[in-house]
Amino acid sequence: MDFKSSEQPARTTGPRSEDALPETAAAAVKVVIVGGFGVGKTTLVGSVSEIRPLTTEETMTQAGVGIDDTSGIDGKTSTTVAMDFGRISINEELVLYLFGTPGQERFWFLWRGLFEGALGAVVLVDTRRLEVSFDVIGRLEERSVPFVVAVNSFPDAPEYPMEELRGALDLPESVPIVPCDARQRSSSRNVLVTLMRYLQGLAMAQEAS
Repeated sequence: MDFKSSEQPARTTGPRSEDALPETAAAAVKVVIVGGFGVGKTTLVGSVSEIRPLTTEETMTQAGVGIDDTSGIDGKTSTTVAMDFGRISINEELVLYLFGTPGQERFWFLWRGLFEGALGAVVLVDTRRLEVSFDVIGRLEERSVPFVVAVNSFPDAPEYPMEELRGALDLPESVPIVPCDARQRSSSRNVLVTLMRYLQGLAMAQEAS
């Protein structure tokens, strides 16, 4: 009678080779992606991350009815309940760690931990629901966290000139505001590059003062 060998192939442990940091990486920066409920934060992190993104998406249930404002996003069926995580190399030496925050106000207590050690933030906005961004921007300003604003593109969203949106959001002239399609890696990457350039400019201005 033949018996199959009881020996099992060795199980590999540790990170996948494609997830390893580039050998040339010299600096790592933490960046937070924030915005109101359903503005595309998970999509942005997923589209731009060079590693398999970590998400904490859960199916929306009746428990959120009357609590989460789903006006304008009736087709949304899942939501982030803790954070999203991804990574992107801006160049051979600079790596960004991306942390996407939950958008519902009932999960904002998680923000304090997510913002710890963050160098800056991207505020993602939806022109169909600009009002959900007001409190988000206000919280960043209270924490003195530098940020840029990215206007996410949705098929049925009205389009406005960037300067008109700047006025509606009451943004200082110094804060960059750029268009974005969170589904496209190149567009999301351009937003992050804009943030890095903005942070670099702030650092140079501080050194000169």
